[in-house]
Amino acid sequence: MATEHHPITPRRVSFDWRETPLHWIPDEPTATHVINVLHLLLPAGERWFVKVFKEALPLVRDPELLKDVKGFMGQEATHSVQHSYVLDHLAHQKLDTGPYTRQVDFLFDVLLGERPPFGLPVSEREWLRFRLSVIAAVEQFTAVLGDWVLRADALDAARPDPVMLDLLRWHGAEEVEHRSVAFDMYQHCGGDEPGRYARRVLGMAITAPILTYLWGRGAAYLIRHDPRLAKRLRYTLRHHKRAVDKGLLPTWGELGAAIPRYLRRSYHPSQEGSLSRAVAYLAASPAASRGRAPGGAVAS
Repeated sequence: MATEHHPITPRRVSFDWRETPLHWIPDEPTATHVINVLHLLLPAGERWFVKVFKEALPLVRDPELLKDVKGFMGQEATHSVQHSYVLDHLAHQKLDTGPYTRQVDFLFDVLLGERPPFGLPVSEREWLRFRLSVIAAVEQFTAVLGDWVLRADALDAARPDPVMLDLLRWHGAEEVEHRSVAFDMYQHCGGDEPGRYARRVLGMAITAPILTYLWGRGAAYLIRHDPRLAKRLRYTLRHHKRAVDKGLLPTWGELGAAIPRYLRRSYHPSQEGSLSRAVAYLAASPAASRGRAPGGAVAS
């Protein structure tokens, strides 16, 4: 584990979606819905993170790591709930995400559930290690995205809905804050080398293309079913690139470069992003501030 240690603490947050428009980045439906894919994937995905970590808790022998893992689980559970509320808000605005999210549920609950799918002859311990490697790989991308959204000045200039921007930056800041936990958990529980490193490579080799596919398919789904667009717009790479050029989405280079970094044998996620920037935003976040009582205590 890295020498620097930062306590991982779940925060109570509160968002009011009543005034948030469907296109929360004005006149930018593609950027809006590419980012909205987060709400499609994260409720089920982060519930799954918590389930897998619960299975692995008995394997943790390091008290400091155990404390971090429990903090991570608390943060991820909160993320899942808050993004679920956004799905309710989209449904209220006549954008039904159910057909897509049911497929995401199938991915996490069945294909990546407690037992290997299709009767695959994989031991219980090996299946758990594989799923931990997938979580570590996913968290590499969430740390990169979290750091990006904290630095994305172009989002501010585009006059987005402030509640949605706060959700994204609060979540992104916590992803940077706990960027190392899933990796440390995998390294701790992933067995001996060289198998541990090989499984880490496998986890990324599976995660990167599946995330890319799910994201593109999710953006296409949202744009196709957006009642305000009435099928007048399709999701295309040209439209996506236009949003990237405006600074409203991260570049493919930023995301792609995260893969070879992760695959270095000497790599540790504490090298990703700026912890000081993340902590500063968490101290200023309107949603996190509403969850704190006077005197710094957490509101009940």
